Amino acid sequence: MINDKKVIRAWSMYDWANSVYSLVIISSIFPVYYESVTRIGDSDLVSFFGFKIINTVLYSYALSFSFLVVAFMLPLLTGIADYSGKRMFFMKTFVYLGSFSCMGLFFFDGSNIEYGILLAIIASTSFSGSLVFYNSYLPQIASLDRMDAVSAKGFSYGYAGSVILLVICLIIIQMPELFGIAPGGRAAQISFVLVGLWWLGFAQITFNKMPVDIVGSTKKSNMLLNGYKEIRKVWVLLQELPVTRKFLVSFFFYNTGVQTVMYMAAQFGSKALNLEGGELILTILIINVVAIVGAYLFAKLSIFKGNKFSIASMLIIWVLICVAAFLVTSKMQFFILAFVVGLVMGGIQALSRATYSKLIPATTSDYASFFSFYDVTYNVSIVVGTFAYGYIEYLTGSMRNSSLALGIFFFIGLAILLTLKLPASALGTTATRNVNA
Repeated sequence: MINDKKVIRAWSMYDWANSVYSLVIISSIFPVYYESVTRIGDSDLVSFFGFKIINTVLYSYALSFSFLVVAFMLPLLTGIADYSGKRMFFMKTFVYLGSFSCMGLFFFDGSNIEYGILLAIIASTSFSGSLVFYNSYLPQIASLDRMDAVSAKGFSYGYAGSVILLVICLIIIQMPELFGIAPGGRAAQISFVLVGLWWLGFAQITFNKMPVDIVGSTKKSNMLLNGYKEIRKVWVLLQELPVTRKFLVSFFFYNTGVQTVMYMAAQFGSKALNLEGGELILTILIINVVAIVGAYLFAKLSIFKGNKFSIASMLIIWVLICVAAFLVTSKMQFFILAFVVGLVMGGIQALSRATYSKLIPATTSDYASFFSFYDVTYNVSIVVGTFAYGYIEYLTGSMRNSSLALGIFFFIGLAILLTLKLPASALGTTATRNVNA
């Protein structure tokens, strides 16, 4: 299975399958649709189980809640998966739940706000939940020297697939008459169905090619207890792996900045620069198209200079991006900034996943449990980042100050990363000669 081209292609297709959720549902079409159908005249207040709350605040709380659910739930599930050999079962469960939740959003019209929020939470939880099991296959399908390139391949597939479906959805929304669809929200609702079908359909390619798990036990009565024991065992192992543990801390800080920029870029453009909907979509497209190049570019850099050098280079650029966001005043400057964001966004995500894979003991079979700690770090960093961004805006009255403050997270992540001594597998061909560049 190691370095089998068909297996790697099938694994990468799950990035192609699931990334449409992130782009269409999280970043672009659904937030716009949600705000339009939950606004009545000039009022943005909605009634959620009898409580009055601002529509966008409710949605942001729902997403934060979903990330927290994943953070608490996944460690136990991954322990059970490693113990019982049911990693693929859990991945499939999350995929089916998430894709059908997206399709179910077709029936959300604003009057059934509780229904829409519930599906949004299930879809978000399922998306994050499926990723930990998906990521855990990387150490099994790629050798150490190929992990950077394979991880980059996956993210590149994801960016390409999501852009293709987003363009299709935008055509349907902008020209509904060509498809016999009445003007209004129906076209957006159809795009949610397309996301679910795309996610579910292409995921089948991955399901059919992944390595078969080794079954540890079939005693159902002991699965919960042994799942806990499994994750505790990995936690103890992490205490004996200082480099792996320290990398997770570094990843927590800089990923807080990365994910917050991804989630808040469109809102920043709208609020700070008064960009219109079409211009915001263009920004998202720029970021995702350029990210394909960035993923491969920094994977190549890591071959020669190592993962540490490559990630550190990107973190320096991220700090400069935060400063530039504070200073940007024109639409053209914002589009240029989006280009740079895309370049380092693809690279930082692909190399972070690959680097962590290299820091997992080669002798372990607890891949899902190890990646649950990575995924928990990932999800908690989103909650911290988006909360900090909103709170700083609340205190100062400006999103520019929030963007500038994000630079602190990148700087702390960089400082911790520079203290790490990565193993030979994470050193480039040039850096290997000097032990640790």
